[in-house]
Amino acid sequence: MEVYGKVADALKNLKENRLSGLKPPQEFFDHRQLSRPRDMNDATHRATYNTRHFSGNYLLIVLILAVYALLTNPLLLIVIAFFAGGFALINKFGAEPVSVGNKVITQKTLYIALFVIGIPLLILSNPFSVFLWLVASSAILILAHAVLMEPGIESEYASVEQV
Repeated sequence: MEVYGKVADALKNLKENRLSGLKPPQEFFDHRQLSRPRDMNDATHRATYNTRHFSGNYLLIVLILAVYALLTNPLLLIVIAFFAGGFALINKFGAEPVSVGNKVITQKTLYIALFVIGIPLLILSNPFSVFLWLVASSAILILAHAVLMEPGIESEYASVEQV
């Protein structure tokens, strides 16, 4: 049960720190602020400012792309569910050794069986290609938005130290 509390705390922390800074769609998709940067220095300045300013929105984009990647690869989704369910069932019911005939099945034996079945399925589901697709598509979308979106007037005062 301790793991579930840590996961809940991590999700709560994510919501409070990252997703609380979500900008409204009107600001994020403001087509009037789209323009080509003048030079590489301008593009770097825009990317730096916009990645901080829209960090919550960019995190949401990555999460949406991750869900899309999982839904379009059903074998990977099944393998993840198999591992999660296997770990949960072994932790819940396999804590004590069980005798079946002359064999004693321990928790270690159950974990080995889970991995012997799950690892080949995981390899067949191509998790590395899904990960690389997620990284590349997120980077392209986020960098394109960050570079093409002009920072607001408040970006000029972002470097001024507040008293």
